[in-house]
Amino acid sequence: MCGITGFWDPSLQYNTETLEAVVKKMSNEIIHRGPDDYGAWVDERCGLALGFCRLAILDLTPAGRQPMSSADNRFKIIYNGEIYNHEELRQELSALGHSFRGHSDTEVMLAAFVQWGIIPAVKRFNGMFAFALWDSQDRQLYLGRDRIGIKPLYYGWLNGVFAFGSELKTLRVHPAFQCEINRNALALLLRHNYITAPHSIYTNISKLKQGCILQVNAFNRNTQLTPYWSALEIAEYGYSHPFEGNVREAEDQLDALLRESVRLRMIADVPLGAFLSGGIDSSTIVAMMQAQSTIPVKTFSIGFWEKPYDEAQHARAVAKHLGTDHTELYVTPKEAMEVIPRLPTLYDEPYSDSSQIPTFLVAQLARQHVTVSLSGDGGDELFAGYPRYTFSNTVWRWMNWLPQSVRRALAGMIGLPSVEQWRTAIKTLEPVLPHSLRQTMVADKIPKLRAVMACKDGQEVYKRLISHWMSPENVVIGGREPITVVNDSTQWPAINAFVPWMMALDLVSYLPDDILVKVDRASMGVSLEARVPLLDDHRVVEFAWRLPLSMKVRHGQSKWLLRQVLYRYVPPALIERPKMGFGVPIDHWLRGPLREWAEALLDEHRLEQEGYFHTKVIREAWENYLAGWGNWHYHLWDILMFQAWLDSVH
Repeated sequence: MCGITGFWDPSLQYNTETLEAVVKKMSNEIIHRGPDDYGAWVDERCGLALGFCRLAILDLTPAGRQPMSSADNRFKIIYNGEIYNHEELRQELSALGHSFRGHSDTEVMLAAFVQWGIIPAVKRFNGMFAFALWDSQDRQLYLGRDRIGIKPLYYGWLNGVFAFGSELKTLRVHPAFQCEINRNALALLLRHNYITAPHSIYTNISKLKQGCILQVNAFNRNTQLTPYWSALEIAEYGYSHPFEGNVREAEDQLDALLRESVRLRMIADVPLGAFLSGGIDSSTIVAMMQAQSTIPVKTFSIGFWEKPYDEAQHARAVAKHLGTDHTELYVTPKEAMEVIPRLPTLYDEPYSDSSQIPTFLVAQLARQHVTVSLSGDGGDELFAGYPRYTFSNTVWRWMNWLPQSVRRALAGMIGLPSVEQWRTAIKTLEPVLPHSLRQTMVADKIPKLRAVMACKDGQEVYKRLISHWMSPENVVIGGREPITVVNDSTQWPAINAFVPWMMALDLVSYLPDDILVKVDRASMGVSLEARVPLLDDHRVVEFAWRLPLSMKVRHGQSKWLLRQVLYRYVPPALIERPKMGFGVPIDHWLRGPLREWAEALLDEHRLEQEGYFHTKVIREAWENYLAGWGNWHYHLWDILMFQAWLDSVH
């Protein structure tokens, strides 16, 4: 795993020395992504500079260094990621006459480009990647990103210079950087707690969309974006061409696919382990790792003293059963909050999913012992694991027969008590409530229920459930939400069932732009490579989408088929419990130890002077939250993360 960056100046204003100095400065911004080595390649004749920071995982010898040239010297590549089927491709290419100096996957990629061409080669890659490839023969630059969007890549024009990098901070230090904050992207942040691709927080900088190749000719400023794989098309095809075998056949096939995916991702020339929360996804990955390992797998989990947020005890039980070499760390609120000042630099772009904090902490823990860690991310999107799928489907079917006026009236009644008052009431009534309602965290769903009751159709239900601020344009001065897959019906998948429809949208928005951003920045921030066997093997994704919903949700239980596979390795008693989010008690912290910090960032005079937000709206939300009225902590975290980021870059 590595960091890549570079630029192409067609005006040829830089000589070799200056090209090297600028790309070195850009690379230094992402040294955390690759602290083991640095490399650069420049060509004064065309104004091109490529920079590379290496985290050595495969082929630790100089033969694995980048930038790397193809054997015929036509192509030069810098690349971040792993191609897990590189040995298979190496054998195929060797049979076609190619020879190799080392055993890195980078060298195999170059030979594949020479043999088959850019897009045909990329279609053969099984893995996660972001790369920049220079074709010296055609004088074209290609940027590519993996199918799901695991590895990041930003790009844009800086006063006539084309620049790109793994993180935005590489572009900010280029001498030509003069970018304004994108107020429309800021509106997206308030809607989702992340900024959806291809948008970024800067007006003229984009994120390369997943499953795409960008061809660039800086001399005529021409760019061409070509999709080579579409997650939405995979979802549509899988839904319309479902798996026709029985449950046992589906279970066997899923087991075999996952075992193979995990096996390939255990190949490394450095120490390797896995994150383990004790949930279904991570437990499945760890179980398959241990089943294919001759030594105890190293596993890592963190715990919190606040019981509603603690999963360490469950992870410990799974680790004991599987016989892993388990390490856990219980984190105090003080230790968790000490991460917050690092978040703006770590995440590089405003990002406000509060589970960013525990994700960083578990990555930091793992990095003390290993260089590579496998993760269970992706199970919720592929196997219908999010509670909002069943919640919205059930509630909408139940309410759909009620007139909208009646639903609105009920929503108003439900919203009168605060979340804290609902929590108190549920705790008081606990002895007479059904077991499923005896957790005080059920009260947190009250605002969601209220929002859903006012909706006119299922699509609006989904949008409300994934939204923080419902009208961001009323919060951001001069901001208008751009068209995205979530709000543009012409981009919606051709799937006529509500739950698979929601899953497909999450697959192309929430997953790459929130979950995978969180994992990438947290892990690379401590120089740890995170691998995701459920996602970076496209065969798993494609098979999962062919499974009918009845194999994913059964008897009110989500991830049903994945559970059956897991039960081959781990007893159900160690797994079966209500789903917990990987979060921290932001709502309590903002009223307590973080109150002074938040108050400074939300200061009325500061907000007025900066001019990004309608001050009255923000202050009302803050004051209502402090008074216990309304579930405003996630809305406010969006604002606070932007404000903290603004401090870090100005």
